[in-house]
Amino acid sequence: MLGLKKRMSNSDPAVRKAVTLVALLNLGYFGVEFAVAQAIRSVSLFADSIDFLEDTAVNFLILVALGWSAQRRSLVGMALAAILLVPGISTLWAAWHKLATPVPPDATLLSVTGFGALCINLYCAYVLARFRAHSGSLTRAAFLSARNDALANIAIIAAGLATAATISPWPDLVVGLGIFLMNLDAAREIFSTAKQERRVASIEAQQGAQADGSASRGPAA
Repeated sequence: MLGLKKRMSNSDPAVRKAVTLVALLNLGYFGVEFAVAQAIRSVSLFADSIDFLEDTAVNFLILVALGWSAQRRSLVGMALAAILLVPGISTLWAAWHKLATPVPPDATLLSVTGFGALCINLYCAYVLARFRAHSGSLTRAAFLSARNDALANIAIIAAGLATAATISPWPDLVVGLGIFLMNLDAAREIFSTAKQERRVASIEAQQGAQADGSASRGPAA
C-alpha cells in the first residue's frame, strides 16, 4: 500500500496524533526562540518565534476542524490563511524598530537558535508530509507552514554567519523581511486551496440535493 488510502477519514487517529505533536513542538520552541530574540534584539528570530506561535494556533484549529464537512473545513482554511499574515505584520513592526536602532544581534546565538528551529520544523514537516493531501486545505496549511519555517530557519543560520563576518544588522533584517514574503505566499496558496475546496463542496451539495429530489418524485408515469 502506497502512503495513506484516499478514503481515510478526516478524524483518523493518526492525523490527530500528528497534528497534536506538531502543535506542542511549535508551542515549546516558541518560548525558546522568543526569549532569545528579545535578548539579542533579532528581527528574524522575533518573526520566526511569532511564526511558531501562529503554527501552534493553526494546528490546534485543525484539530478542532478535522471531521467537519468539506464546506465547513474550507471556511477554517480561509481563516488560517488570514492567520498566516499575523507573523508578517509582526515582522514589519520589528523591522521598523530595528531600523531605528541598527545594532547587529549576537551572531552565534542567532545561528544556534536558528539551527534548533530548523530541526524542529524539519521534523514537523516530516510528520505532516504524508497527510498534506488529506483534509483539504487544513493539513496542507500545516504542512506548508512547517515547510516554509524550515526554509526560513536555513536563512536565519546564514544570516548569523553573515552577521559574524560583517558585524552588520542588515543580514538579520533582510531575512526577517524574507520570512514576511514567504508567509504572504503561503497565505495566498492556502486561501486558493480553501476557496476551490468550498466551490467543489457546494457543487457536490447541489448535485446531491437534485438527486434526492429526483428520487423522492419517483419515476414519471
